[in-house]
Formats: sequence, C-alpha cells, structure tokens
Amino acid sequence: MMTDPYDISAPVVYDLVLRSRRTVLPDGERPAAVAIAGEHIAVIGDYDEPIAARRTTDLGDLALLPGLVDTHVHINEPGRTEWEGFASATKAAAAGGVTTIIDMPLNSLPPTVDTGALAAKRAAAKGRTWIDVGFWGGAIPGNDAELKRLHDAGVFGFKCFTAPSGVDEFPHLDTAGLHRACATVASLGALLIAHAEDPAHLREPDTAPSFDRFLASRPATAETSAVSEVIAAARATGARVHLLHLAAADALDLVHRARLDGVRITAETCPHYLALTAEQIPDGATAFKCCPPIRGEANREALWAGLIDGRIDIVVSDHSPSPATMKTGDFATSWGGIASLQIGLPVTWTEASTRGLALTDLARWMASGPADLAGLDRKGRIATGADADLVAFDPDAEWTVRAADLHHRHPVTPYDGRRLRGAVATTWLRGKPVDVHGPPRGRQLRRSPR
Repeated sequence: MMTDPYDISAPVVYDLVLRSRRTVLPDGERPAAVAIAGEHIAVIGDYDEPIAARRTTDLGDLALLPGLVDTHVHINEPGRTEWEGFASATKAAAAGGVTTIIDMPLNSLPPTVDTGALAAKRAAAKGRTWIDVGFWGGAIPGNDAELKRLHDAGVFGFKCFTAPSGVDEFPHLDTAGLHRACATVASLGALLIAHAEDPAHLREPDTAPSFDRFLASRPATAETSAVSEVIAAARATGARVHLLHLAAADALDLVHRARLDGVRITAETCPHYLALTAEQIPDGATAFKCCPPIRGEANREALWAGLIDGRIDIVVSDHSPSPATMKTGDFATSWGGIASLQIGLPVTWTEASTRGLALTDLARWMASGPADLAGLDRKGRIATGADADLVAFDPDAEWTVRAADLHHRHPVTPYDGRRLRGAVATTWLRGKPVDVHGPPRGRQLRRSPR
C-alpha cells in the first residue's frame, strides 16, 4: 500500500537522527535530537522525542558540535603541492572536525591575485576535497583592478600583508597601497584580511638556533604599529577589515577602542598562541616557528582574556605546513609556519577546559564565528536549515599526538608528543560521515552574492 503524498497526516521520515545528551546549540548545550533531511538539518527536538528516521545514532554523552569552519588555511596547491595539497589538507581537516575551510591566496603558485590563478586553484581542487572549500583572493601592489573581478568570481575577501610575506610572488602593501586596497574593498562591500606587522620594527634574526633571538627580531611593537595602520586605513575608507593571527595582546585595546569609534574591525588568534609559550620552546625547535612569533606566558593569558571578553572574535589554525627539510633547526632560515589543522580543536579545548570554559565557547570561536566572518550562513551552527555538518566529540578523552599519524602531508608539528584532551569520533559533511579512505565529497564554495 502506497502512502498518499498529499496526506499531510503521513509521518515524515528523516534520513538520519543524531541524539546526544550534550548537543551544542546556538543558545547553549543541552540534550537534543537532530533530524537530518538530505543535506540539511530539518528538526531539532528533545533528546527522547520520537522521530521517525531511516537511521538513528545515539551518541550518548559524546558531544555533538557543529562542524568547524577554518578561514585560515594554506593548502599551497597548485605550485607547491609538495608542501601540502587539497587531498591531504582536507583529510586532516575532516579528521579534526573541520568541515569547511577557506584557502589562503599564498603560498600556491601562482598566488590567487587574479581570476586566472583562481581558476587554476579551482581546477587543482576539483574532485580532491573531502570537505567544503572556498578561496580568498590576494591584494598586492598593482592588482587593484583585479579585486573586483575576483570579487565577482566568488572569493570571500582579500588578504594583504603589511610586511614581507616570505614569498616573493606575494609582495606586501605599503601605507598608500593599504589605503588604496581598503578603498577598493569598501566600494565592493567586501572584506580585507590583514597580516599586520610593521617592517620598520622587524629585523633579520641572527643565524642561530636560539628562539629568544628570533622572538626579539619580531617584537610586539611590530604588531601594534601595523594594527594602528590598518585601523587608520579602515577608519579613513569605511572598509571592513579583519586582523589575522593576532599574537601580541598589546594590540587588543587598540582593536577595542577602534570598534567603539565605529571602525568595522574583527580579530582572530590561533591555537598555538593560546596553548604554547616562548618559555617552552627549546633552541633549534623550528617546528614552533611562525610569524608573528609565539610570545611569553603573560601574553598568552592576556590573549585568553581578550578571547573571553570578545576583543578577539575567532580561533582558526593558520595551518602553514612545509617539508621537514624547510624546518632546519635555524630560526633565521626555517620556514615560518605551524601545521595544526587536524588538532586545533583538542589543542584549544585542552586549554579552554582548564580555564572552566564550555564547548559552547569553542563552537562560537571555531564554528559560527568564522562562518559569520565569511558570510557562510548555513555553516558552523546546529540550526534548522543549516548544512548538516556535525562532529561527534569526546571532550574527556586524553591522547598523545604522534606527528606520523596525522593526515597532513609532512610529519612536522610542534605538538608531537603532546598530551591533549578531547578527541573527534565522527565528522559528518552534509549529513553523511566523512571517510578519509573513501571517495571525496567536498564542494567548492563561492561567496554569496548578498
């Protein structure tokens, strides 16, 4: 006997129901049942509520989080795929509970500073992503005319540097160039994201294994000076701007005062700035090298204070891997980037839980906040109508990082051997579990025309 499709009394049968006593919703953590129809969340009910479904999974006390959104990832493909690639990066992301990433416009070759390079990115990514991927464009000297074309082609905004980027093909903007880029971005209603360090305050580090010497070469004043410059450009042009990988807590009050003055500015920090301190880093341990550098313990605690009180908006990875041969033990010549895409969630939770913070805080900093930054309305939240991107997470599991077991291309990470709290059990992308050994189901995302 067939069910009458016009009989509104016929029960709805959903594709999947996930039940958890610790479901992390936008309004807090509570027991709930999440019903999925196709690729989207259809209903959120009580944990014990009867809901007809083809499959039901009861997670019990495993937490159900929204899929994380990481807006700061260097995939490096095409051109430097030997550093990382779409396949390895997105597998690592999925294993770490990340269901959406936005790829930086460098260090790929060519960098994403025109529509031809964007097309090359998209071609390289086609059929090779285990999660959903979008793209940033780049703002460099001389490509002002390209920004509108990239915007129309669907990039999520434009990245610039105020100091040398580390790769010659992506030069930094001087003060006049920063103001021009902000003016163009404001006219487009777009977003400028900035690596803010002032080259006037930087010096070449001594060729040595000493982390202290490297740290002294990139002082906090380099960040605060550049942050002031970005604020001035945003104030003068009305542009919306975002500060990348904020490491110097001294800049937080500058951001706060600018917001009070009406400047449209947000800021991020990264798990390594929240978990690691300069005092912990041995000489020669260049797996810890990044720019801006990891600073002292007092600075780390001040960053946590800024995250808790809202001066810092989001936490993202700045996953910037390289081959082991580029991490030589010399802080002057080694590549400045940290590989952490797969373990950002437990790294941050390990620190957050010791401070009495909640999984709802993590979801705001690492899922809905980054989604909001990029305008991804259907990502980063457990809500009706949202993409069914979800993560089963054991917040009490303890485990030890083994670099060789991670999915990113090279077994280099400063967390090797570190004991962490919290483990991802399953990641769902648009309603189906991600199998890193199975076929890729990720899609390429474009900025909403809104």
